[in-house]
Amino acid sequence: MRVGWFSTGRGEGSTGLLTAALQAIDEGRLDARIEFVFCNRDRGQHEGTDRFLDTVEARGVRLVTLSSQAFRRAHGRRPWAELREAFDRAAIEKLGGLSADVSVGAGYMLLAPLLCRHHTMINLHPALPDGPVGTWQDVTWELIDTRARESGVMVHVMVEEMDAGPVITCCRFPLSGPAFDAGWESLGNRTSAGVKSQEGEDHPLFVAIRSEALVRERPFLVETLRAVRAAGPRGGGPRPPPPCAGRSLAPSPLISGSPSFPPPPFFNFFFPTQAGGAFRANQTKE
Repeated sequence: MRVGWFSTGRGEGSTGLLTAALQAIDEGRLDARIEFVFCNRDRGQHEGTDRFLDTVEARGVRLVTLSSQAFRRAHGRRPWAELREAFDRAAIEKLGGLSADVSVGAGYMLLAPLLCRHHTMINLHPALPDGPVGTWQDVTWELIDTRARESGVMVHVMVEEMDAGPVITCCRFPLSGPAFDAGWESLGNRTSAGVKSQEGEDHPLFVAIRSEALVRERPFLVETLRAVRAAGPRGGGPRPPPPCAGRSLAPSPLISGSPSFPPPPFFNFFFPTQAGGAFRANQTKE
């Protein structure tokens, strides 16, 4: 299976996801190869992105970069909503003839209205279906504000709307128990705004929620790619997810529930094939 990879590469999470996929390929657990990596930052923009680019180049993977920041500056700093399609056209042109059976958005911090039509794209998002949208920071603060009792990680088809495509896979975990109790108690009646003005992201509840998601994201994405590969027709590539579409297509039905670490969780999958059937598999983290 040929895999494309789209990422802003701004932090440890983005680099870790790519490294996990490459390691699974090296170890023979994932029958795939990374055809290219696209990053919407250039070197020198962010220390975390530079480390991400180092990882890509050290592995000899084809790297394509196009700075969205420089693109906006070159277009008079117009609102990004006016530039999304133009940036996607520029990205498609720069990618040239590079293609993949499926492309992964893993820490790609832009909406991609044209890219998701040009490529079959899936996106990792650190929340349950119909949960918070946005960055992992946005998600974590909203979970705190709503006093959520559970969260999760999902992979969905990338569409024009943020974190809104049909769901392919998901797992869930509770936001209660020994890892969380002290954090909830420390929160009291405060909102995220109050926490941001004091402890910020160092608050124990914020740290606990992010940690529980992060420990799942890497093996979960690898298992999802394995499920996508396994769903392919014998002797060929994977059956891609449904074509790019908006919320009018209801999210795929899901198999519920994942216990938390330890023991290793079950990752519960629902994969919709082109034929309209369903690929279902309960697999454990190896």
